[in-house]
Amino acid sequence: MSLPTISLKKESLANFEESIEKEWIITNGLGGYASSTVLGLNTRKYHGMLVAAINPPRDRRLCVAKFDEELILDGNAYPLFSNEFKDGIRPKGYIFLEGFSLSPLPRYIYTVGNVRVQKTIFMPHGKNVVVALYRVSGGDSSDAVMRVYPTISFRHFHSVIDRRLGALGFVQKTLDGRVFVNVEGSPSTIVLWSTNGAYVSSEKWVERVYFREEFSRGESHLDDWFVPGFFELHLPGGCGKFAVVALAGRNIDEAIKIAGDMPSSLDDVERLYRSVLDRRKRLLEEFYAEHGGICAEEWLNWLVMSADMFVVETSSDGLRSIVSGYHWFEDWGRDAFVSLPGLTLVSGRFEDARKVFLAFKKYSLNGLIPNFVSDQFAKPLYNSVDATLWYINAILQYLKYTGDFEFVRRFLWEDLKDSVEFFKAGTAFGIRVDDDGLLAHGPQLTWMDATVHGQPVTPRAGKAVEVEALWFNALRTLEVLAQHFNEQAEVERFRGMAEKVMKSFLRKFWNPEEGYLLDVVDGGGLEGYSIRPNQIIAVSLDFTMLDRERSAKVVNLVRDRLLTPYGLRSLARDDPSYVGTYSGDRQTRDRAYHNGTVWPWLLGPFITAFLKVYGYSEAMRRYAFENFLLPIFRDQFYRAGLGSISEIFDGDPPHKPRGCIAQAWSVAELLRAYVEDILFIRPKHEMDVMGFKPQSCC
Repeated sequence: MSLPTISLKKESLANFEESIEKEWIITNGLGGYASSTVLGLNTRKYHGMLVAAINPPRDRRLCVAKFDEELILDGNAYPLFSNEFKDGIRPKGYIFLEGFSLSPLPRYIYTVGNVRVQKTIFMPHGKNVVVALYRVSGGDSSDAVMRVYPTISFRHFHSVIDRRLGALGFVQKTLDGRVFVNVEGSPSTIVLWSTNGAYVSSEKWVERVYFREEFSRGESHLDDWFVPGFFELHLPGGCGKFAVVALAGRNIDEAIKIAGDMPSSLDDVERLYRSVLDRRKRLLEEFYAEHGGICAEEWLNWLVMSADMFVVETSSDGLRSIVSGYHWFEDWGRDAFVSLPGLTLVSGRFEDARKVFLAFKKYSLNGLIPNFVSDQFAKPLYNSVDATLWYINAILQYLKYTGDFEFVRRFLWEDLKDSVEFFKAGTAFGIRVDDDGLLAHGPQLTWMDATVHGQPVTPRAGKAVEVEALWFNALRTLEVLAQHFNEQAEVERFRGMAEKVMKSFLRKFWNPEEGYLLDVVDGGGLEGYSIRPNQIIAVSLDFTMLDRERSAKVVNLVRDRLLTPYGLRSLARDDPSYVGTYSGDRQTRDRAYHNGTVWPWLLGPFITAFLKVYGYSEAMRRYAFENFLLPIFRDQFYRAGLGSISEIFDGDPPHKPRGCIAQAWSVAELLRAYVEDILFIRPKHEMDVMGFKPQSCC
């Protein structure tokens, strides 16, 4: 199985303004990562050579900002690195950049005279470790010297360092050829070493490094980096190979243990590099084996490999979680369970799915799955009405793929019934079952949750359309479970609740004059009449309250008013509240976030809804692929976050990618929709669980 490749030649890289917006990221399965731009110039405070999850997948810290290289030929020093300051870029090492590739690991190629320097970066899976593998070639009889300067900035990845505000001390010591660096007062340890050459201690600071992306976002954008010294390698004839390794541990003992597991010789490092590539190949081979007959496509290979980066280990219990987006998102409940089918079930990673369910079950409180778990303090926050409902839907999808009712019965069933009881009695944030059977809730509890100065931009208090659709879907799912577990009284109870929900939903949400679903009801305002994409979820879910005629009207309205090549707009363009560009400071961006900004993840439910309405014939599936998926597959992997799908896009053309450069539900829902709906590879146990499944002859 060949791995996908994105290659940028010198001519392309010479366009600075285009190149500086192309970023790459590789991850380690713990929530940690390495990331930068294709020019090697860090433009975000989140960029770094080693961002380690000290308590996986949380407490992510920028440990090593960069490895900065300098090539010395005939006594002349040529810096190959670039850093930006408020008054300009210096040095401009990117002028020596001959090429960049992601294949699928990042590789930079620099040329100085006839000397060629190749730098390949990789992270071993399951370790807070990064390796830069260097190959220098093409020199004549003259010797060359390479120096590699690690730049340290041991800080939480949301913050920056300003050493002028107080003393910040780094302590370094060398032991057995390895350099140990600590921040005074912190037990965490960074270890650095090179497979060849010598280390020279030469401490200095690089101050007031400027991050242009953070400046444009109105975020903290100046940072100070500590350089403890450099690794120096003499290359006879201007040729040679070596590797520089960096790792981070929560304390000295853990750092020593990780270092002991890592190779010290160049040959062993190269074997480790090949094992990292082999793991990528296995991901693809297992995916195609799971779905025999699928034709391998370059964009599909990127999609499958991108899906892997979001599923992460948790340090304390051996379970799994889902990072919602890179660089800055934590594990969010809603996002995790929207994403779980595409990230795990479609590719046959059922054990990972089970571990995600169990990880979030641990945090369940008063019937609620957390909205998110904070990165820095591992504190769950519960301000979400629909995270629990997406959790239940993900359980339904898990059963459709596995038929594993026993796992649900043993570990999840009692908690699911408890959630309904909490909803009936009333739980946090005003979440309660109302007299009409619908689920009432307070403001800022749906996925449209942005605030400005503490006030929700799209409050949606009352009863939001997708919440009620998910609530009905959840009750019908519990009915299926109760039937399977021979709990007849519960079958009748959940069925009766669902019927009441359906009757109230159709009466309150359907707008017969305009032929669409209101976005929110019982909120006391007119915002429910806004044309938003949330109603598409009411069509796409397995258990829907809409007949085919009404479903078709919703699908057609969403297609006509909200569809773009990269996803669905969060608000119709003719609405007075529409904002077409997501840019500026945080308040300005948050006003746009759900008021016109395009969301790729919504293509998943849209495609499912479209084909449910128009049928799964081969012609219709081909139409859906060519019109709804191919446009984003054709170019998004080559823009913004290379090899992945961005979080959002501007509502206005040309729909510039924005937000996180790699988003879990963007990747997951496109992959799920492609496999389940476009290719019509249905879950193995769908008929057994649901009693029905779509027919391709429709």
